[in-house]
Amino acid sequence: MNNHSVLVVEDDAPVQNLITTTLKAHEYRSMTAATGETAVMMASSYSPDIILMDLGLPDADGVDVIKKIRTWSDVPIIVISARSDDRDKITALDAGADDYLTKPFSVEELLARLRATARRLSAAAGSRSDSVFTNGKLTIDYAAGVAMIDGNEIKLTPIEYKLLCLLAQNVGKVLTHTYITQKIWDAAWESNVASLRVFMATLRKKIESAPDSPQYIQTHIGIGYRMLRVE
Repeated sequence: MNNHSVLVVEDDAPVQNLITTTLKAHEYRSMTAATGETAVMMASSYSPDIILMDLGLPDADGVDVIKKIRTWSDVPIIVISARSDDRDKITALDAGADDYLTKPFSVEELLARLRATARRLSAAAGSRSDSVFTNGKLTIDYAAGVAMIDGNEIKLTPIEYKLLCLLAQNVGKVLTHTYITQKIWDAAWESNVASLRVFMATLRKKIESAPDSPQYIQTHIGIGYRMLRVE
């Protein structure tokens, strides 16, 4: 039985109906909001496990709604939007979204991303290591779920933190795009590789003193990424 609850923020009735019908068929519990104001209220009142967020809402831009929710919650947020420009995707991901689907979307891909998110939630709840990873000035406290540079906590999105942990757990090894996307999203969709590049860029800005000359995360063009061991 699937016990995860999903808040669907979508003002287009046919699309909202498609998503909620799909969720019901796969035993997700769902609730809906057609405006940004309602979405913020329901997110705070009902604490859904996952949020599916449209960006073109009648009373607010979905990016602003994401920013508001991120002031108190790290709930996974998957954007589903007709905006397909890379700048729109980057803006949403920078605001705190964890994933981005472009309309029209495949129901199968939506379900795959939901399953991946649900597994990450279950893994996070079921197993927290008490070890601490240290590499140069970078520290990851797995038990607390936080990362620090020179003792100062870094504000990371859930996906950024997951990526950082994956690289840290394989320090010195080159991880391919396919390996990383399968570990993070449980699927090697082409759109995931594009999202991976965006997340890596934002992660570098947060942990590297000079992102254009990275000390921690090395790019292997056309292959993947590697975390370097720093003395």
